[in-house]
Amino acid sequence: MNQERPLFQAVAEHMVTLPAGDITLRDEGKKTNWMVEVAAFQLARYPVTRELFRAVRGEELESLAGPRVPVTGVSWKDAVQFCDLLSRSAGLKPCYTTGDDPDALDVTCDWTADGYRLPSEAEWEYACRAGTSDVRYGELDEIAWHRANSGGEAHDVATRTPNPWGLHDMIGNVWEWCWDLYDPRVYGPYRVFRGGGWNDVPRSCRASCRRKSHPTFHIDDLGFRLARSL
Repeated sequence: MNQERPLFQAVAEHMVTLPAGDITLRDEGKKTNWMVEVAAFQLARYPVTRELFRAVRGEELESLAGPRVPVTGVSWKDAVQFCDLLSRSAGLKPCYTTGDDPDALDVTCDWTADGYRLPSEAEWEYACRAGTSDVRYGELDEIAWHRANSGGEAHDVATRTPNPWGLHDMIGNVWEWCWDLYDPRVYGPYRVFRGGGWNDVPRSCRASCRRKSHPTFHIDDLGFRLARSL
């Protein structure tokens, strides 16, 4: 545990405390808007890296990408399990309770727990915008790795300009899983992911852009970012 302590300390130090506020989300397909109040919370400065994922899970990854590159090919269920494993290792109360449902519809979240978790969709967009109102918080080439400048691969975290709240890679590099179901009446168990990735065109690299996938699917440009309740 003593050898792991610097790791847990580093994770905690890279969590940014964000103020309470509200955000208006939009379903572009249905052309509907809804406002969500967001309580103060913490969000990691950048997505979970391959280095952190390997250290917590204790297993090697197939990709040859470097240690500071965001971990990808991680399902929603993998991300939830990682959050609980990291929480237990750090002496925090895990947020999730999981079951045997292959669609992960029996996963519950204790929002009062002090452990690590995925951000809600509202938390994610609220944090991404950081008080800005444009489609993204800066010029695309300056803030994001995307199809036109990535060279066809993900890059080390925190190598692009952060948003006004000090969060890197909210746009581009890799998509990020969120807690929420996308539209259970239409898509069943599919979960939301946000932010755009290294192979995406500008339209997908916007603060409001929503995508979805089954919670067991693994995608090569999809990772996740840690959040904590306060």
